[in-house]
Amino acid sequence: MKKKSPLRRKKKTSIKKTSRRRKNKNNHRLPYLRIFIASLVVFLLYVVYLDFEVRSQFDGRKWSVPARVYARPLELYIGKPLTHEQLKFELNISDYRLTSNNLSTGNYKKKGDSYRIVIREFDFWDGHQPPRYIQVKIEDGFVTNVTDFRDNNDIAVVRLEPSVMGRIYPSHREDRLLVKLDDVPEYLLSALLTVEDRQFYSHYGINPKAILRAMLANIKAGSVVQGGSTLTQQLVKNFFLTKRKSLIRKFNEAIMSFLLELHYEKDEILQAYLNEIYLGQDKNRAIHGFGLASRFYFDKPVYNLNLSEITTLVAMVKGPSYYDPWRNKKRLLSRRDTVINLMQEQGKITEYQANQAKSEPLNVLSRRKNIRSSHPAYMDLLRRQLQQDYNKEDLTSEGLQIFSTFDPYIQKIVEQVVIKKSKQLDKQQQLNGKLQSSVIVTNTNNADVLAVIGGKQPAYAGFNRALDALRPIGSLIKPAVYLTAIQRKNDYSLASMIEDKNITLKAQDGKLWSPRNYSGESHGEIPLFKALISSYNQATVRLGLSLGFESIVETLRNLGIQRDIPPYPSILLGAVTMSPFEVAQMYQTLVGEGFITPLRSIRKVLTAEGKPLKHYPVKIKKAIDETSVRIINSALHEVTRQGTARSIRWRLPEGLKVAGKTGTTNDTRDSWFAGFSGEHLIVTWLGTDDNESTGLTGAGGALPIWADIMKKIRTRPFSFAYDDKLEYHYVENTRSLLVEDHCSTAAYLAFRKNSAPSNYGTCK
Repeated sequence: MKKKSPLRRKKKTSIKKTSRRRKNKNNHRLPYLRIFIASLVVFLLYVVYLDFEVRSQFDGRKWSVPARVYARPLELYIGKPLTHEQLKFELNISDYRLTSNNLSTGNYKKKGDSYRIVIREFDFWDGHQPPRYIQVKIEDGFVTNVTDFRDNNDIAVVRLEPSVMGRIYPSHREDRLLVKLDDVPEYLLSALLTVEDRQFYSHYGINPKAILRAMLANIKAGSVVQGGSTLTQQLVKNFFLTKRKSLIRKFNEAIMSFLLELHYEKDEILQAYLNEIYLGQDKNRAIHGFGLASRFYFDKPVYNLNLSEITTLVAMVKGPSYYDPWRNKKRLLSRRDTVINLMQEQGKITEYQANQAKSEPLNVLSRRKNIRSSHPAYMDLLRRQLQQDYNKEDLTSEGLQIFSTFDPYIQKIVEQVVIKKSKQLDKQQQLNGKLQSSVIVTNTNNADVLAVIGGKQPAYAGFNRALDALRPIGSLIKPAVYLTAIQRKNDYSLASMIEDKNITLKAQDGKLWSPRNYSGESHGEIPLFKALISSYNQATVRLGLSLGFESIVETLRNLGIQRDIPPYPSILLGAVTMSPFEVAQMYQTLVGEGFITPLRSIRKVLTAEGKPLKHYPVKIKKAIDETSVRIINSALHEVTRQGTARSIRWRLPEGLKVAGKTGTTNDTRDSWFAGFSGEHLIVTWLGTDDNESTGLTGAGGALPIWADIMKKIRTRPFSFAYDDKLEYHYVENTRSLLVEDHCSTAAYLAFRKNSAPSNYGTCK
């Protein structure tokens, strides 16, 4: 047998050992390979997840844009009641600037009684209004001329674009005005790309060269002096990620930036950046985007910014707080000039343009432009009415355009009166700052809510007494009681005689109730109208008992009161609680002569793109015989002539006829007055939140505030309604006898045809 060579045995053994080592090595590598493959799968799945997040958020609602709420626009036409003070106020709140230079959009000049105004273009709910070049002349409180000052042609009617009176914000308190890339000045894009991302149109979301360059610059400076983030990375950081710094966030930022560039055009990304970038803070609201920043800092639309203003905003991108123009003016000025120099170095502007821009001051507003609503009570009402048709998310994120009925000039007057008079009355009654107030003003013709005050400090949000303070309304309920009687045309007229004397009733709990007149006196047999205008409690209770509670509650329902009314005798004297808003609705139906018109704060809602969503028309429903209401209104006019509100005669201008009713509750805890002219209804309330006695009657507290407001707003006088069912007579106020019109104690009252007294008497 042939022996194997030792060399061959050794070689074979060596091969076996090598194979075994390779096998062992492969066995050792296998777990790492599996880990690598698993990690790769996890990474790819994570990228897919990030890709879904990027596309779903960027394709969907890109921003939570607050709804803008517009005040009513000021209409200008010949015959319009308008003072110089009011026109200047309206121009100011709509951001028009007085100039002595050449007129441009958003500016105006004044010469004598005339104003030249270049009105901005605006998309109203009923159509587009192009820029208008108008001349308006005001004489003796009226517009006497409206022309186009370029061709001197007459203009029938023109509107100033409405001011933004408030916004409905998302929970994170961001605010922005969206701009399109085409509306942005070319210099803004040039400055932004020059300073923040010169290779924007050539990279794929991240720029390794910029990162390396920034690292070297920071190492050389010994601090962070330069950043390497692209505009896309900045957008991703602001739009998708949290502010918490971490490695995983930087990793996500890089991947998402690449994915964003993979799916979207550069211009789409740039436009998103222009609207997303954080540029400052207005107390607790964040200013995002160049559209809002231009308004906030310069009170201009972005397309009207000049080179100096553009570079100022671009300078702030690096750090809005660090370069705050009000706190760090010199620092921002230096940074602005750096931006200008960089633009010149890159050939974006000439040396002359650079020097000209650097020679200008910052030109930011002298104070922060208040973009917050300073009318919280009105905004509260508007939100509640909107929530009947829209959910909260739509209101705070879709950028809706809401055209309200808010009248900023009347609101200003109401606020001034409430602040001043509340302080005076609080001091007079020694209430130590407890006296609160509430006011509602409406248009009598269409039930538009023009102004709302929810407390003695109108600019502060909080408990809205106009909507939520449920207080006994006292004698404000009495017109409903007497209206119930007048509707029974065969039984009652304003001249019907009723008893005003003591009465005692047993309540449900067995206690006796003996209502008394405010003076403590009884007056015996008196005309029905006298009991109403003098607000006699005993006569009202007797009348109410004869009419029945069910009939009176039905009248209240027909006047627009929807809450449950308990069938107790005390309701006849106003022991039913209502809010000032509900009282305003009730008296609006009286003003409307029996037609219910729901109070509205909204005219129209449009999408962010200007497409109509919902119209809020004036809704009218006949609920009560108009003849009966006209009769009661004639008596309410007498309340202000010789009744409980007679002090109005010397508080208002001569010839301004009004009608209304005072209200005072037990222990003078609540002071009310609800009254109307031919154009405006005002409801005022005074009281304390702890229900303490104010010592103020309706005539002594609420009425003076009401009268001061009515005196200062331009309004038409109350007028009597005449029709073929009515006739008017002067009636002596104690015996229901007809008298001559020169009788000072006579009341001018409405009667149904052939229902007036037939006997004549003499003046007492």
